[in-house]
Amino acid sequence: MLRQCRSHGHFSGTNCPVCNEEGKFIMSDKESNSLGRILALVLRHAPEKFNVEMDINGWVNARELSEAIGKQRRHYHWLRAWHFEAISNADDKGRYQVENGMIRATYAHSIEIDLDLPTDDIPEGLYFPCSPDDIATLLEFGLTAGDRKNVHLSRTIPNAMEAGHVHIHRPAILEVDTSRAIADGHTIYRAGKTVFLTDEVPGEYLYQVEPDDPVLLEIVAQWEQEEAEEE
Repeated sequence: MLRQCRSHGHFSGTNCPVCNEEGKFIMSDKESNSLGRILALVLRHAPEKFNVEMDINGWVNARELSEAIGKQRRHYHWLRAWHFEAISNADDKGRYQVENGMIRATYAHSIEIDLDLPTDDIPEGLYFPCSPDDIATLLEFGLTAGDRKNVHLSRTIPNAMEAGHVHIHRPAILEVDTSRAIADGHTIYRAGKTVFLTDEVPGEYLYQVEPDDPVLLEIVAQWEQEEAEEE
């Protein structure tokens, strides 16, 4: 569930991860998950579905959006603009940005916008999940956006493993030498707390994270344990 700690702000769960305070109830998991899907639809793909206007940088008026959702989804009659700020603050991936009464998605758009994202504070290495069968091809030809607007890179190996596990049972991980790529003129953007965007990554900047890497092994072991418990 989504709650708010008086000292540390919004968080997901039953107790504040910093001070363990129970905090004020904001909304249930069912409500926050449903609203998350609506926000993804409106802010990434189809603002016209809820009759809201989006500017060239992807911003939508938060009050107008909350009212539009309340009208189309009567069970959200209680929704206010500040609820979007709670969702944004508690999201560990930083999928949404709320500023000055406006809200936007930070990545994964299918519509043409200019996000104007920051390009500073890029880690020296970022990570990309892929099928083990695709490693050789990607190392040779590099990463391209495909049907996405950008290549999505992750801040850490666990972030990349989580992103890849959605579609790949046991993803392999490629590391991107971002320092060298940026020095050679490639631009990388900070899109969220764990996600970075770029137009492409030539193969010369890619390296495979070895399968026996301790971080990979720990994550795979955890997945195997969870799968065994579910059987």
